[in-house]
Amino acid sequence: MNQVRAKKYLGQHFLKDMGIAGRIADSLILDGKTSVLEIGPGMGVLTQFLLQNPLIDLTAVELDKESVEYLHQHYPQLNVIEADFLKLDLKTIFPDKFCVIGNFPYNISSQIFFKMLDNKDSIPCLAGMIQKEVAERIAAPAGSKTYGILSVLMQAYYKIEYLFTVHEHVFDPPPKVKSAVIRFTRNEVSKIDCDEQLFKAVVKTSFNQRRKTLRNSLKPLVEAGHPMYADPIFDLRPERLDVAAFIDLTKRVEAALASK
Repeated sequence: MNQVRAKKYLGQHFLKDMGIAGRIADSLILDGKTSVLEIGPGMGVLTQFLLQNPLIDLTAVELDKESVEYLHQHYPQLNVIEADFLKLDLKTIFPDKFCVIGNFPYNISSQIFFKMLDNKDSIPCLAGMIQKEVAERIAAPAGSKTYGILSVLMQAYYKIEYLFTVHEHVFDPPPKVKSAVIRFTRNEVSKIDCDEQLFKAVVKTSFNQRRKTLRNSLKPLVEAGHPMYADPIFDLRPERLDVAAFIDLTKRVEAALASK
């Protein structure tokens, strides 16, 4: 087998530029010998560079049977797990820390990052290619129009770096959007200073109606008319709040719920 047919339902766009593949491989920050999981290796364009790095102990997860067959044929030394990444129990595969890399399928990139958050204490670094618009949104600072749920949740636990833009013509087939390579490096926050599950709920509820003020958008959590809403912070829209402000907001919501 010399070629894998890109499948639209899997969101496959195979990278064909070796220079960009090498740059992605080099974007991981490694601390000595490191276990690395590549998501969706396809025909192994990125894989070949990862296998050349003596610091990387590489495992790949691939859902497409045709790609798995191709990888077994062309990279027999590669440990390939034929599975859906989103359904994997990562702790059974990696009992210790591991990094993540990939040319991620754009249709599941947000789900990949939410799963990453669930395993944040095991993943010190992730680097990968996603849709440019999504990368900009995650890296956006508070106050930006593109700042949103993933921006807050990821920035609470990771340093986010937008590394470089990738144009459509370096893929086969070319996507209809530009791409970008982004890097997440775990920060020093082992646990945020509030209830983490409530924090997620507050952030998601706030942005579900992002054009409204927090006083209106948070009504599903705390009923209208509660004394909590007298504070001027509730006159703001959610994109105005940085991570620290959302942590403070979560504490206010928690106190309001406890006072019922």
